[in-house]
Amino acid sequence: MKRILTIALAAVLSTAAFAQTQTIYQFTPVRDIKATPVKDQARTGTCWCFATISFLESELLRQGKGEYDLSEMFVVRNNYSERIFDNYLRRGHGNINPGSIAHMATQVIERYGIVPESVYHGINYDSPGHNHGEMSAYLKGIADVSVNLKNLSPEYDKLIKSLFDIYLGEMPETFQYNGKEYTPKSFAKMLGFDDMSDYVELTSFSHHPFYEQVPLEIPDNWDNARLWNVPLEDMMRIIDNALENGYTVAWDGDLTAGEFNHNRGIAICPNPEDFAEAIKLEKVYPDRVVTQEMRQKDFETFRTVDDHLMHLTGLYKDQNGNKFYKTKNSWGEGRNTEMKGYLFMSKAYLEMRTVSFMVHKDAIPKDIRKKLGL
Repeated sequence: MKRILTIALAAVLSTAAFAQTQTIYQFTPVRDIKATPVKDQARTGTCWCFATISFLESELLRQGKGEYDLSEMFVVRNNYSERIFDNYLRRGHGNINPGSIAHMATQVIERYGIVPESVYHGINYDSPGHNHGEMSAYLKGIADVSVNLKNLSPEYDKLIKSLFDIYLGEMPETFQYNGKEYTPKSFAKMLGFDDMSDYVELTSFSHHPFYEQVPLEIPDNWDNARLWNVPLEDMMRIIDNALENGYTVAWDGDLTAGEFNHNRGIAICPNPEDFAEAIKLEKVYPDRVVTQEMRQKDFETFRTVDDHLMHLTGLYKDQNGNKFYKTKNSWGEGRNTEMKGYLFMSKAYLEMRTVSFMVHKDAIPKDIRKKLGL
C-alpha cells in the first residue's frame, strides 16, 4: 500500500471528508454528526466535564435548538462543592481529585442549572487557559482541616467559597442572554436540561449481572452511582445505533500506551504479535478480536482504567472497511493540528478500552431498552 505522507484533507471537517493522520490509514465517513468547536481543558483533570458538555451541546444541535457554548467551570465548581462534603462525611477517605464521570455533569446541571461560557468562563487568575494546580492544593488543605477538626464551621464555608471565587470567579445569580434574564436553573429549563432522566450511563463488565444497574468500581465514580451493565455485543450495538441515527456518545475509557496516539490522531488495538510494528502506523495491521473475557481481564488487572473522557461524533471506515469512531478530544487543536483536535478510535479499541459511556435513551435499540426497562 502507498504510505500517506501528507494530509490531503486537513482543511475539511465535514461529512464529505475528514482529515487524515500521518499514517497509512484512509478514512471515509459513514455518519458524521455536527459538534461544537473543540475546547481545551488545559492543565486540569476535568475531561469528564468537557466531554459531557460537548455531548450536551450536540444534543441541543440535534434537537434543533441551536449552537450553545456552555460553561464547564460552572459544573466543575458545583461538582467540587459536592465532593468536598462527600469526602468530609467519609472522614477524608473520599475522592477530592478533579476526576469524575459523565453522570456527574448531568447531575450538577439538573440540581444547580447551567450558564453560558460567556457568563462564567472560570479563569479568574493570571493564565491564558485553565490551570487548577494551585487551587487544588489549597482545596485539599482546607478539606483536610475540616476532616481533622470533625467540624464544618461557618469559616470553613467562607473559605471554600472564597477559594473558588478567587480562582474561578463569583457565581452568577442572574444573567442576561440574548436579551432575556435568566438564573442558572431557568436557563437549564429553557434548554430542556432541568430533567436529565433521558440520559443513560452504561458499562460492560462480567463481574456483575447484565441488564441491571450495577456499581462501577473506579475512583472517579466517587458518588457510587449505578450504571446499566450490558454485554459487549450490546454495548457496541448501542454505540453504533446512536451514531447511525444522529446521536452522539459521551465516552469514558483508557488511553493505553502505544495503542492511543492523539498526536497522530489514531487509536488501535493490534494483536500482541503485531504490536511493535502496528504502532508505528506505517502499515495497516488487523486489530484484535476482542471478547468479554479479554475486557474483564484487563479491567481486573488495571490495564484498562478510566483515564479520560471524550466525545464520539461520527462513524467512519478505513480503506479495508474496518470501523472507526470519530472522536472529539478536549486538548485543544495545538497537539494534532492536522486533525483539529479530533482522532479516530478503532472498533477493537472501543471494545477493549471503553469503561463507561452515556447516550440519550432513545439511541438505545428497542430490544435492549426493553431488557433494561427503559
